[in-house]
Amino acid sequence: MTDSEYVLIRRRVHELLGIDLNAYKSTQMRRRLDAYLLRVRAKSWPEYFRLLEQSAEERQRFKDYLTINVTSFFRDADKFATLRERILPQLLDESRTLQIWSAGCSDGAEPYSLAMLVRSIAPNQRLQIWATDIDRSALSRAIAGGPYPEQSVENVPRMLRAQFLVPCEGGYRVKPELQRLIRFQEHNLLRDPVRDRFDLIVCRNVIIYFTEEAKAAVFQLFARSLRPGGFLFIGATETIPLQQARELGLEPVQLTFYRRVEPSATTVRPSHQARLAT
Repeated sequence: MTDSEYVLIRRRVHELLGIDLNAYKSTQMRRRLDAYLLRVRAKSWPEYFRLLEQSAEERQRFKDYLTINVTSFFRDADKFATLRERILPQLLDESRTLQIWSAGCSDGAEPYSLAMLVRSIAPNQRLQIWATDIDRSALSRAIAGGPYPEQSVENVPRMLRAQFLVPCEGGYRVKPELQRLIRFQEHNLLRDPVRDRFDLIVCRNVIIYFTEEAKAAVFQLFARSLRPGGFLFIGATETIPLQQARELGLEPVQLTFYRRVEPSATTVRPSHQARLAT
């Protein structure tokens, strides 16, 4: 793919799908695009774009391909242990209604895991989870509550699996009482506004494909959307440079966790002991 071809592809993708490929790392995105053209057996990009103009179904299929989704329940169990033992107990002490944003939620495994965790620690806690993604197909599965295959739920603790999941053909479904805690919505991190102030924002393994400029814009959005004292939870391969974090009012707590601080704040409060039986 030549540079001029990539310029044309970026422009047409933005026109047809509303996705700005300028925000994605060029080398990785070019490889994905080349692979997709081979997959659909189109002779050229102009030919494929003519197909996109005619087919809403193909536009959605291509959009789903461009938005990379890899997820499972309680993915990275050690990070969820940090949430359980350190982050959530502090937030539960501070907030009457716990407000969480799961950004780039894919098929819903992450926000459902967060809901299970909060309910297991504080069954009566008022809880609102906003779960967003750009992928409509993934959101449809999330809204339906499954089915989720066995391998997707293998990290769910036995007690939580029995309490919140129901076996079904194809794996498991989430119980309605858990579904009611989550509001799923299509949302583009690079374009759409955020109006709420959150206690916890979780966005993992979403921005690793973004350019540095796009990452900076998203981190600014997250910092602005956290209340003072709120926490940001990002992916294990993602970091915010210390100086950038300080400029945003974020303080590293430990790997992948940052806290929104007041200008005068310098330390994180001691954590409380969690009350989850595993």
